[in-house]
Amino acid sequence: MIFMFDKIQKDYITAFKEKNTIKKDVLGLLKGAILNAKIDKKEDLTEDEILSLIEKQIKLRKDSMEEYKKANKMDVVETLKLEISYLMEYMPEQLSKEEINKIIDDVFNKVNPTSQKEMGLIMKEVTPLLKGKADMKEVSTIIKEKLASL
Repeated sequence: MIFMFDKIQKDYITAFKEKNTIKKDVLGLLKGAILNAKIDKKEDLTEDEILSLIEKQIKLRKDSMEEYKKANKMDVVETLKLEISYLMEYMPEQLSKEEINKIIDDVFNKVNPTSQKEMGLIMKEVTPLLKGKADMKEVSTIIKEKLASL
């Protein structure tokens, strides 16, 4: 937890000094989520656990963006996009669609699924390979499409 949390803390202070309210607020919420998780766990979080928390924060904002788009509140959508970009700074480099497809194809070759009922088995194999490096909602969609074409 130390390295990534320290970076978030430092960036929070910088955003505060620069009067970047949106970044300060996003990092403040993230710090709070990390500290709450640390209290619940009763020990420091690993880098992977912090990444999972960041992913949850990003997912929350993406889901909210869809709702605000439906309500035609584009100013809020733009703010959420900015918040997501700030959170993405802490995520590992995202894989390209081609790289994601290659990993999924490799897992399909390994598992050799015969029906859509094996979605869980494939996700179980793919998740450790792609978590944090790809949007898992997109990964799930790709897998469903591949299974549907069997």
